[in-house]
Amino acid sequence: MTEEFSQSLTPPVSPLSSTSDPSCEPTRFRPPPRFSCASAQDGSDPASLSSEGYMEKGTMKRLLLRLDPAPADYEEDTVEIFGFPWVTETALVESTKILFGLLRQKLFRLEALVQASSHDFGQAGSLHYEAEDLRQQCVLFLQYVKVFLHRYLEASSGPEDGPSHPYEEQEAQLPSALLEELFGLTLLIGRLKDLPANLQSALTMQNQGKIFPPAWHLLHLHLDIHWSVLEVLHLLGQKMHGQVVYAHQFVNLTGENLTDCSLFEAHLCGLLCDLTGLAMGKYSKVRPTEALSFWSYMNQLLQPLVMGRPPAEQYAGLPAHCKDPLGFTWWLVTHLAELGRYSRNGKPHGERQLEANWSFVEDLLKTTCNPRDPLPEEQVRMHVLCCLSLCLQWGPSTAAVSTLWDYYSRNLSAPFSVPWLGVSGLGTVCRTPLALLEHARDCCNPAPLRSPGHTQLYRSATSFHIFLRVLGLCLAQDSGSGAPRRQMKGRIYSKFSAKKMQDLSEAGLMHFLLLFMVVARQVELEDVAGRACELLGHLPATCSPGHRSLVWRGQLALLLLFQERSLDVGAQASWLASSFNETAKEFYDKTTEASRRLALWGPLGSYLEGVAEVFETSASLALSEEKLLSEGFDWLLPACRQSELNSALSFLQIVLSQLRSPGPGAGRALSRVTGSGDPVRGPCRRRGDRRVFLSLRGFSRRTAVCVTHVTPPVRGFTLLAFDLPSSAPHDLQPGPVQSIMLCFGWDDMLHPLLVTRYLPHLLQNRYTSSRTGTPPPEQNRYTSSRTGTPPPEQVHLLQNSELVSALSSGPGSAVSGSGQALSVRAWFRCVLQQHLYKNPDGSDSRAGRAAEEQLAELTRLVLRLPDVDALLQRAGLQPPAGKQEPNPALELFIKAVGRVYGGLQVLSERSAMVGRALDYMGDVLKYIKPYLVSKNQEGMQLAYWAVGCVVKHWSPLLATSKAQQLLFRIVDGLLLPHSLTQQHDRALRSSLPLYLQGLSVACSVSQSQGVYLKKQLCTVIGRYLDHFLPATPSTAAVANHPVLLGVCESSPSPRGAGLRRTTLQVLCDRFLQFKVHAPPPRLLSLLAFLLELLRRNGDTDPLLLTVPLPSLLRCVMLALQLVVERCSASSSPEPCGQMISVLRTFVEENEGVYERLVYSALETVAILDPRVVGELVPNLSAYKKLLAHLGESGQAETVSLDQD
Repeated sequence: MTEEFSQSLTPPVSPLSSTSDPSCEPTRFRPPPRFSCASAQDGSDPASLSSEGYMEKGTMKRLLLRLDPAPADYEEDTVEIFGFPWVTETALVESTKILFGLLRQKLFRLEALVQASSHDFGQAGSLHYEAEDLRQQCVLFLQYVKVFLHRYLEASSGPEDGPSHPYEEQEAQLPSALLEELFGLTLLIGRLKDLPANLQSALTMQNQGKIFPPAWHLLHLHLDIHWSVLEVLHLLGQKMHGQVVYAHQFVNLTGENLTDCSLFEAHLCGLLCDLTGLAMGKYSKVRPTEALSFWSYMNQLLQPLVMGRPPAEQYAGLPAHCKDPLGFTWWLVTHLAELGRYSRNGKPHGERQLEANWSFVEDLLKTTCNPRDPLPEEQVRMHVLCCLSLCLQWGPSTAAVSTLWDYYSRNLSAPFSVPWLGVSGLGTVCRTPLALLEHARDCCNPAPLRSPGHTQLYRSATSFHIFLRVLGLCLAQDSGSGAPRRQMKGRIYSKFSAKKMQDLSEAGLMHFLLLFMVVARQVELEDVAGRACELLGHLPATCSPGHRSLVWRGQLALLLLFQERSLDVGAQASWLASSFNETAKEFYDKTTEASRRLALWGPLGSYLEGVAEVFETSASLALSEEKLLSEGFDWLLPACRQSELNSALSFLQIVLSQLRSPGPGAGRALSRVTGSGDPVRGPCRRRGDRRVFLSLRGFSRRTAVCVTHVTPPVRGFTLLAFDLPSSAPHDLQPGPVQSIMLCFGWDDMLHPLLVTRYLPHLLQNRYTSSRTGTPPPEQNRYTSSRTGTPPPEQVHLLQNSELVSALSSGPGSAVSGSGQALSVRAWFRCVLQQHLYKNPDGSDSRAGRAAEEQLAELTRLVLRLPDVDALLQRAGLQPPAGKQEPNPALELFIKAVGRVYGGLQVLSERSAMVGRALDYMGDVLKYIKPYLVSKNQEGMQLAYWAVGCVVKHWSPLLATSKAQQLLFRIVDGLLLPHSLTQQHDRALRSSLPLYLQGLSVACSVSQSQGVYLKKQLCTVIGRYLDHFLPATPSTAAVANHPVLLGVCESSPSPRGAGLRRTTLQVLCDRFLQFKVHAPPPRLLSLLAFLLELLRRNGDTDPLLLTVPLPSLLRCVMLALQLVVERCSASSSPEPCGQMISVLRTFVEENEGVYERLVYSALETVAILDPRVVGELVPNLSAYKKLLAHLGESGQAETVSLDQD
């Protein structure tokens, strides 16, 4: 090559160096088009074509339109190729061999890089950029060849006379020379199928980035060269105007003809075969889910492949081995059809560019569906998915759909599962009628081609479901006569008979239902539904519960479709209700085995869920939906177990909420009609109301005491009775609301959790839940609408005054007491029993926490009842703002009742108030009895405190003849039990003062039983004074004695003085009494108690203060006598020195202040032991009276004093 690059005046070495004159510097061009399979790096649509490719750059379009391949390039005088400047208009003519030689050098260099490349990541970047530069130079040269041919090559008109310019001779030889170079180039690079494995593997690179190995660049350069050879030969044929170009030198050397046409045909056929072979190799290594992303080529090659015949002679290079020829053919045909989505410039186009090829595809379908050679589901699924893709591009084919239906009609009971996919395809199982309808809707509206919904169908749908999408497209064809649809419908009908229906498995029955749902959506609904019912009637009456569930699910799905089109559902509903009744009776029958009952709940539960969907999706409930609520519920509800009952009651809640809904376009506030009291409702709704009342009537009492899930349906039941009192059953008349609330809210035997969940929803001024709010915690999956709308009772505005008025003034002969009083009593009981549901360790149980939350809301609402609010205002009390805690609110209410009663003067008003108070409180001892039995510490403390508040604040009320029996029971049951436990001690220590204060007042106001109450009060004081008094004096024990706390007050009052007088009397009569000379037990503690009582109270009444005086004097006298006598006896005959010392100190310390008291005390001692006091004479000054008791010594001292 050295001589080829010797110095000359022609390029590549120009007489003007590129650096000597900047104006001669070659122009840099835009990158020419080239093949690329790299993923888009800019986040664009992965389905779009490569921005570097021939289609996207418009090269193909320009080629077909015979336009300049690169109109904006190669406009300068020189062009840089392979690093050298060349004259643009003459380089290819003058240096053909040199340029192609340089191309071969670059190709060899790139191959060397491939051989030398390693896995060293440090060199990956440099190798990539070097390989990319080599490929870019080669592609740029090929682009230059195409531009040169288009611009400068002209066909020779024949030999001319006279000498010609050497350049003209070279130009005339250019076509032949170019043909030889192209032929040599094809021989150099060889066939694609012969490429080494390391190059072919570059087609399947994963995790592509911006850096590629040299093998990737070399492989794509081979593709660029193969395609460029075809382009150059095509341009050459255009420029030669049909003249055949011969490779003269090749012909002379080998004797074989080589023309541009023969080279083009041979190269094209070889290229097509190689690409097909590479695709076959790739297809054999992937699963169908991956195989749907490759392009294919013309189907002329595929017919022999499918039929197993050898290909035509021009396609002799097609590989003979293929794992799945049929699947490969489907794949290629589908992707070849997708080329019609693009226009000539590579942009997606709305119009179809390729004609449909249904004749070939229908032959493929016949092969796929051949019963003699059945294919596994994984292959059939891919083939049907390809057929769906073709339908989306070409439009459906009735013949193709008929072929598919023949196949599936024979295999309707097959599972159509792919083992290696696992459970990924189970998402198509329709568990509810609405899901079945939605699935049918999806089948009738398949996802667009290449969308995620379409590409995932292989994994998410069976081949039968994909076929339904093809069927939906076929039935949706808009043909004027409708003959294709009728023809297809007839073919579907003809495949079913009584025998075939009885042979269907559960999977087959589901396929049958889904098939008819798709047909019903696309053609005459009434006809298809009637035919489906007729065919389902062929199923045996003793079919399995699974079959029964599917039948009801399908029927309800058809019913939903009727609703969607605003058609009456009476006929279908009656058929379903009759079948449901029979199953419910069998479920109720006591002779039915447990296993059979368990199996029957499957279809019964499906029926409940489906009917709930019907009611929730109905726009007006005016299409005879109420016929689904048959008398079968009378059999079903009593036979349900706990879990089954929850589902049944949740279903009733949905039905009740929908029946109460005014319907679309109406406000949520109840529109009432003057006179009748019922809103305007259609006959269908009224029949549904009565059916629900009848279903719940005999069942209400059984569920009222044991199931908290009953709250939502009963709440709706009550509101429905409030809206429609005339439609309630006769046994609830004349006041259905009061009767229902008595059963579910006011009965003393009801679970507090049920009451606290039930009453707030009926008493609140306004339901706080909004359409975007969270449903109450007791709701389960039935309680929220499928459309996201909460039940109407949560968003309905219900005025408290309206309901309370109905409860208070409505006809309620069956109810004793007003509704408000009964609501207060229920709240009173719930507050008292709030600790019943603690865990054994004392922590809150789940039920306890739920009751606490609901009780706070009930407390807030009870305090806002008109009667309660009036009491609070008359008493001058107001509840605190914010959250209402139950215990403080209960104390506030008790105080209010007591104050209001105390302010009444008229006897009739006071008597009425006593009755109201007793109604408010109820049988309080029965409410707290569980605490007394279980010894629940928190519960006992609450019970004693609450009843103590009642005794204290209602004492005048309880002393009346109406209420005194309750007071006697309280004293006997709580204050004077047979035995006192540790829990009693703790409870009474904090609440006993309340009882003492209240009983003291009751004693003073009672007219008939005052003496008895006074006796009981004394008994209580005596019992607990003794019970809580310590054995030895203790400052803390005495200071916190419950009796002491009860009798003490900061400012003396007549009521407090009376209680203290009684306490002092009990103290003196029972505890400060001496037996002969023996002191009472715990005398020091008693004296400490008495001292503390007198010290804390500033009483000045002598009658009160002198009550303990005799006992105290008696105690002092007897105690002093005992001490002196024993000390004298122990020291006889001499006086007791220790006593003398003590008395001397006593005199010295107290004589100056308490002189009279000192001598009075010594006088007593002198009577008992004169010798001791005689020793104290020198220490005394005024003691004449004392000396009279001292005999001679005393007389002598008296004379001496007189003389002084």
